[in-house]
Amino acid sequence: MRNSPITALRLLEGPQTLGKGPGFWGGFAVILALACLYPLFADGYDVGNNVYFFNWTFMALGLSLIWGYGGALSFGQTAFFGVAGYAYGVLTINLGDAYGLTFMSLIAAVGLSALFAGILGYFLFFGRISGVFLGIVTLSVTLVLERFMSQTAGPEWAIGSARLNGFNGMGSMPSLTIPWPGGDIVLFPDVALYYVTLALLVVVYLALRILVNSRFGNVLVAIRENPQRAEMLGYDIRRYQLGAFVIGSGLAGLSGVLYTAWGNYITPSSMGMSAAALPVVWVAVGGRSDLTTTLLGTLLVLGGFQYLTIYGSQYALVVMGFLLVVTILVAPSGIFITAGALFSKGLRRRLKRESA
Repeated sequence: MRNSPITALRLLEGPQTLGKGPGFWGGFAVILALACLYPLFADGYDVGNNVYFFNWTFMALGLSLIWGYGGALSFGQTAFFGVAGYAYGVLTINLGDAYGLTFMSLIAAVGLSALFAGILGYFLFFGRISGVFLGIVTLSVTLVLERFMSQTAGPEWAIGSARLNGFNGMGSMPSLTIPWPGGDIVLFPDVALYYVTLALLVVVYLALRILVNSRFGNVLVAIRENPQRAEMLGYDIRRYQLGAFVIGSGLAGLSGVLYTAWGNYITPSSMGMSAAALPVVWVAVGGRSDLTTTLLGTLLVLGGFQYLTIYGSQYALVVMGFLLVVTILVAPSGIFITAGALFSKGLRRRLKRESA
């Protein structure tokens, strides 16, 4: 037991993640320090706006675990995003924001999305549904949920004091609130929420690195590479696939809660066709088989997407689709992973010529 923290630290570096040694972690520390210093040199609006980018990264990291490491392409991330977001809204509108109840609602909402993923995933994986059919089923579930929530506009569609409001979306739910002796701290889209979300992102990123470099992650990658061989070696591949699906979907639910608390609003369009496809683009562009490239690619694509949405909204989705096609044709492993491989190959050739 005394060696467990040391073991966990060793698992931060492993065969299933890129980046190790003082150079990598030094760069990680510098980037984290710059992120922590950023609010000191920016106004509150810009800081709060950047929380928006952080909110989506949890969904992307979850899809990287499901698809990049597990080999199961899922279009259901936005379904679990929506389930958790609406659950948070219903719970907080009815319970209020005193005594830390918003954080209890966050945990309950994420747990509900993970439970939903567990039920759906059980039928998918233990029913031996895989490949393109798994993508079709998860996309169908997402679109059914989006269509159902769009038709809940009547006054009869209420849970306690919370009106679902159909396609107009649910609003007026409280922000995350930290109980404090001198008065509760409300995490509006500002500096405080920025630091809380950034800290949560760092914890999730490091925890996932430990997970994918553990025995669970190694088996998961073996299943991705050759499920028949992994099963012949005695592993119940369905349990590992289900575990990755639940964890990844729970992270999508965390994105849903953070987004809903950030904007005090959620709408069924967050589960629509376009929304369901975007996480696939984020993860594919950076490199789905590594957490670091997934994180960097997601932030990069999100920044570009927001810019296009502001200055050329009619082209935003077209560019995203074009970017996905180019990535699949030119750099199927992801832009960052492919660029890193080409750089390493060129460096080895140069060193070989110099040594000759």
